[in-house]
Amino acid sequence: MNKQRWDAVYIHANLAACEKGDQIVTDAAVAVLDGKIAWVGSVSELPGTPEALALRVHDVSGCCLTPGFIDCHTHLVYAGNRANEFEMRLQGVSYEEIARQGGGIQSTVSATRAASEEELLLASLPRATALQESGVTTMEIKSGYGLDWETEAKILRVAKRIGEVLPLTVKRTFLGAHTIPREYQSEPQKYVDLVCEEMIPRVAEENLADAVDVFCENIAFNLKQTEQVFAAAKKFQLNVKCHGEQLSCSDSAVLAGTYQALSVDHLEYASPEGIKALAASGVAAVLLPGAFYFLREKQLPPLELIRKHRVPVALASDCNPGTSPVMSLLLIMNMACTLFRMTPAEVLQGVTLNAAHALGMQQTHGSITVGKTADFALWQVQSPAELCYYLGNRPLVGLVKSGKLLAVTEEL
Repeated sequence: MNKQRWDAVYIHANLAACEKGDQIVTDAAVAVLDGKIAWVGSVSELPGTPEALALRVHDVSGCCLTPGFIDCHTHLVYAGNRANEFEMRLQGVSYEEIARQGGGIQSTVSATRAASEEELLLASLPRATALQESGVTTMEIKSGYGLDWETEAKILRVAKRIGEVLPLTVKRTFLGAHTIPREYQSEPQKYVDLVCEEMIPRVAEENLADAVDVFCENIAFNLKQTEQVFAAAKKFQLNVKCHGEQLSCSDSAVLAGTYQALSVDHLEYASPEGIKALAASGVAAVLLPGAFYFLREKQLPPLELIRKHRVPVALASDCNPGTSPVMSLLLIMNMACTLFRMTPAEVLQGVTLNAAHALGMQQTHGSITVGKTADFALWQVQSPAELCYYLGNRPLVGLVKSGKLLAVTEEL
């Protein structure tokens, strides 16, 4: 062991490291040095007294310690809201029909285009803060509510600023291929060409995003257009992701496997061939129970098939104004258990290590592992299952980001 004293050590925790399934270590200790996890084990195995080993000792008796949660799919930078569409759906109008009537994504596009960068930041920060208060230390933020270069770039700049204002790691995804903007309704291929030939090269040149996403669906982009976007992204060494198989089976999961995508998200209508393709290429399956719940969907993701082929299953809030206005990953965890019949252990893995996988961050984030970034959460619960069990509870008592203790109670 290095003779340098640790910056801090957290002792007497119930540790869910999310490194080896659902194993819980009682009376555990986790040490931090230079923003990284320096030591993990039981208190009895510490190579000395905590006070001699670390500059600060935090006794977290009675708390459960987990990795910081990772929300790997959000659209939280937008203006306005779509409460009126919520009412329409309750009256029987489908999501597809609302979109065809010019609502849906298009209405948020209009509001977002009209908002200044400062207005967007002020509107988005409370959403990011709410997610952080549910244990999130890393999140992905997509563009997609601009559908023109100026607004798409504005959204991505705001996403970066959120990570500068708040103690959060923010991964940015360019979703110019979210839907066809109104001005290109009569010539959709021209818009796809614009995304591929002008927008993606500028995203790469200006380092505005880490990945490129596409909504492959009958109300958005077809399989051929999706492949065109994938190919353009890969040309500029950008990772690809896909909104796929949500409302119908398009075989976008098969295509995503071919392009070694980071993830395919939604997957309610995924085919057996699609799931096999994800497994063969190591692509994560991101399930979004918030959208499933909010749209009152009936088609469940093929979870048994996903389990059979050992596809990493991540979960995310899908925080957006139209189909998942959810600002709590704890609520998503409960939904995954109750709606999708996932186990609490699967769910915890889904918002930690598997969510890191969906962002290409599994080597540095997602588990309490020596050498990884010291992002973790402290909860006033005895077992991680309680995080899925309660509704409306706020059990977070401490959040550690890159080794720095943020949210604390007096006891810590």
